[in-house]
Amino acid sequence: MRIIRYIGDDGAARLAAVTDEEQAFPLRSPDFMALVREADEAGITPLEAVRRQIAGAQPLPGDWRELNLLTPVDAPEVWAAGVTYERSKEARNEESKGAATGDETFYDKVYRAERPEIFFKSTNARTARPGTPVCIRSDSDWQVPEPELGIVLDRGGRILGYTVGNDMSCRDIEGENPLYLPQAKIWRRSCSIGPAIRLAETVPNPYDLTITCRIYRDGQLAVNESANTGQLRRKLDELASFLVRDNVVFDGTVLLTGTCIVPPDRFTLQPGDRIEIDITGIGTLINPVAAADAAIQD
Repeated sequence: MRIIRYIGDDGAARLAAVTDEEQAFPLRSPDFMALVREADEAGITPLEAVRRQIAGAQPLPGDWRELNLLTPVDAPEVWAAGVTYERSKEARNEESKGAATGDETFYDKVYRAERPEIFFKSTNARTARPGTPVCIRSDSDWQVPEPELGIVLDRGGRILGYTVGNDMSCRDIEGENPLYLPQAKIWRRSCSIGPAIRLAETVPNPYDLTITCRIYRDGQLAVNESANTGQLRRKLDELASFLVRDNVVFDGTVLLTGTCIVPPDRFTLQPGDRIEIDITGIGTLINPVAAADAAIQD
């Protein structure tokens, strides 16, 4: 079972549940976290709360993917974990200059360390919703999407569901100096999440999900790469526990769990490209690419 948000005919944000048969049913709960709280208060799971709400209801007409989709949760903050896959470690080493200390780089060390790399990524205002543009920085010449499994958390670090995330990254800026990481990761529309949240209880094994990234340029497929979350070095609960440790985490926070897909060679995004990121059982997050100074209308 998945949860989506969309703009209804009256212009208001609406919540809906999407079944594995791709039928969408409207929900009474105003948003995802309200649904979770209602379930907790009733002593039932979010899945059972959804089932009770949609029992006997009529599905929304048409294909839910054609709705005016919002991010499935208004994540007050988006955080991200880095170097959680071996391919990511290799890519960071390939792009970095002067990061080595002896025979090891900082990325080699953090890949093996007990403490993961976790960094702040985005706020709700900076995050692009499905179908709207992500931006590329004006001062970078090597920018890529980073397709990632996102975990949706409550304030205590409980994993409530899974979503698709795009952790946009400037490889040249981070490669120049690891201390430039915030500038390599955070700018307007440098993150996107969606199109749905898959309820955690409906995912039997989050370490067996296929992530696929496709990038189209001028209507032609320029990048088509896939990987599996089974390659993730760290456990999801482990990442969540480090995020909430001595930290204030808000209900609905999203933690992106790292990437294992890196576009080949020195491929860099250009305005007009189209990014599609698909994760098994969640859906496909689609965003066009725009220049940093482009006027963006939601």
